[in-house]
Amino acid sequence: MHRRIAMSGLALVATTAGMLTGLSQSAYASGGTIKVAYQQYGANIAIPTLMKTAAAEFAKQYPGWTVSLNPIVAPENPYYTKLDLESSSASTAPDVLYEDTFLVNTDVAGGYLQPMDSYLSGWPQWKLYSPAAQAAAKGADGHVYGVSMGTDTRGLWYNKSLLKKAGVAVPWHPKSWADIVAAAEAIKKADPGVTPMNVYSGVPTGEASSMQGFEMFLYGTNNWLYDFKTDKWEQAGAGWQSVLTTWQELFSKGLAETPQAASNPNNGAVVTETLLPEGKMAIDLDGSWVGSTWIKGGPAPWPQWKSTMAVAPMPTENGQGQGDVSMSGGWLLSIGSHSKAPAMAMDFIKIALDHANLLTYDIGAGQTADRSDIATNPTYTASVPESAAFASFVPFTHFRPAFANYSKLSNEIQLITGQVMTGQSTPAQGVAAYNKYLIGVVGKASTEAAPM
Repeated sequence: MHRRIAMSGLALVATTAGMLTGLSQSAYASGGTIKVAYQQYGANIAIPTLMKTAAAEFAKQYPGWTVSLNPIVAPENPYYTKLDLESSSASTAPDVLYEDTFLVNTDVAGGYLQPMDSYLSGWPQWKLYSPAAQAAAKGADGHVYGVSMGTDTRGLWYNKSLLKKAGVAVPWHPKSWADIVAAAEAIKKADPGVTPMNVYSGVPTGEASSMQGFEMFLYGTNNWLYDFKTDKWEQAGAGWQSVLTTWQELFSKGLAETPQAASNPNNGAVVTETLLPEGKMAIDLDGSWVGSTWIKGGPAPWPQWKSTMAVAPMPTENGQGQGDVSMSGGWLLSIGSHSKAPAMAMDFIKIALDHANLLTYDIGAGQTADRSDIATNPTYTASVPESAAFASFVPFTHFRPAFANYSKLSNEIQLITGQVMTGQSTPAQGVAAYNKYLIGVVGKASTEAAPM
């Protein structure tokens, strides 16, 4: 019932928004303020830079209007929580919010977002977005709830010199998890002072642990999170067991960071800004945006990255299926359901994501461009580190099941990986814990046994 009420309320807002788009801007001539909420944390300087630029341009274009920027200083999970708290009340809700694609349906159900279809239909740039980018912002009700800022893929960043020193052939293209473990063991033996590999794990690093870490392994098995053919959640089975066993091996043998280091909420910044540039880490299972840290103007400029680092695709468990695997996500700019000036909020989004601003953002954030005018721009293709390599991962990439229950299951994955990492749980116990939690959240009828 709550979901129906929330959706009906949003439909009313959508109708009102559609009426407002037909009004001239003189309807807003008296001026006002729009509130913009976004994440500001660690090496993520591209988004605050974009927001400040767009706010200045908006104020110049619309005299009498101001933009109240609300940077939420928090890692991913706390950011989601704080954003939801702000969005739940009309007195604190933002007009424009920085939204992760996997939370669209959760936030629609919570009544935090309003449909944007009527605005987008008259915006020429909307046609430049790929079908996948348009679909990423679509809710289960068929309405669009955001505009993509770019997407990403994930793979294995590696230090060519450190792999060569360990006797690993470069260019490196591991064909199985066993190849990754073997390379990590060789690196540890060749130079004990180097951390062989980074794999995000545990609750403190939030969604990075679920997506960059665990799911990059899991989707290399036959045991995924959700079966779209049957519309059921898959129970943990042999694939989960294999992932957690490999997890246990990497951390117990010192082939990954120590549990203490991996549990640092700022671990992503430590890895990309310090350990990789200083040659203290050999392999980083991470995203396409990492290289933006090292470009001119980035958080930790590192001109030598081009001669030092390279990228390999992540292999499936035994090289089965397509042989390689990746995960993709992305962020949106959305309009809050409580906005009293949704047409102005949309105009802010249009300014923020015009060609010049989006080009600067996608370069600075290391995004895989999903708008044709950006993806083909020579400045973009020449500036984003390893953009061609990460773009080549798109044919075998996967997306998280963007349903309301995913965020709960993701939190459980983070907990389980942390417990296996620290030796508090065995892989078998992790499998059992997830299945118990899964059934408790979605109901047994909405699950199916894992494929063999």
